[in-house]
Amino acid sequence: MRFKKLDLNLLVALDTLLTEQSITKGAKQLNMSPSALSNSLSRLRDYFEDDLLTQIGRRMVVTPLGESLKVHVRNALYNIESTILVQPSFNPQTTDRIFSIFCSDYTLTVLAPHALEIVGKQKSTARFQFLAQVENPDEQLEQGKADLLIIPSDFVSPQHPSEILHEEEFVAVVWKHSQIAQGELTAEKYTEAGHVLMRPATIKKDFFETVFAQKYGIRRRLIATTASFASLPALVIGSENIATIHARLATKMAKVWPLKILPLPFDVQPMKQCVQWHQYRNNDEGLMWLINVLKEATINMETE
Repeated sequence: MRFKKLDLNLLVALDTLLTEQSITKGAKQLNMSPSALSNSLSRLRDYFEDDLLTQIGRRMVVTPLGESLKVHVRNALYNIESTILVQPSFNPQTTDRIFSIFCSDYTLTVLAPHALEIVGKQKSTARFQFLAQVENPDEQLEQGKADLLIIPSDFVSPQHPSEILHEEEFVAVVWKHSQIAQGELTAEKYTEAGHVLMRPATIKKDFFETVFAQKYGIRRRLIATTASFASLPALVIGSENIATIHARLATKMAKVWPLKILPLPFDVQPMKQCVQWHQYRNNDEGLMWLINVLKEATINMETE
């Protein structure tokens, strides 16, 4: 099918090429041969009168025109999917959809179990992929890699709709037999202690450093980092170190580990945890069903 001399079938190839920046990877994703995808790239180059991707050494680099086309091509495909290809109705009991959700292991620990409980009670046949958080989460929506993001409000993109699911306080967690667990946790004790931090491999700084440090001017003496919020409490056991984590997560972990939960010695605004989806997915009944499941799960989480 052609529109103004452009074969619309090439849009899918263009989207994949601009995302993967590799003919081999793109061909594998599209389930076609590298030679066939290379031919599609040649046709796209002829149409746009631009290389779109250029070979530099062993890798392909997107040209400035290609970069400018990325979001527009992805949005065009999203628009087609949401207005033409989307199923007219969604039945959670018969669906074969797999929903991809980018979130932290904190969300997996405190919220996701409640969501799956609701899904089970509804006897839904939907399946879920919980994927690790990344540095630019909105790109996952725009590239079609995520159906939903569950992220703090500080990282929400203004380009796409979102809703606040819940708020979360932060606390300090220490080994209950440590010296620092005795008495009040003062600001001096907090800043002088060693700290274990969560820092995802794909993100240069953790949430506390990127947000709280800027707001409150707090600096911590780093002892160790991990890519998991849930592992932080274990890393303070047997030491004088501190982990600053979500209050709900701390409460869960203190039930099974020798921990003491202490209030932070300074005022920290609660984190607003949001769910975000692509702007062209508002008419997706399946996605709206899932968002409502998360909202109900939040209510159940608050009352547990």
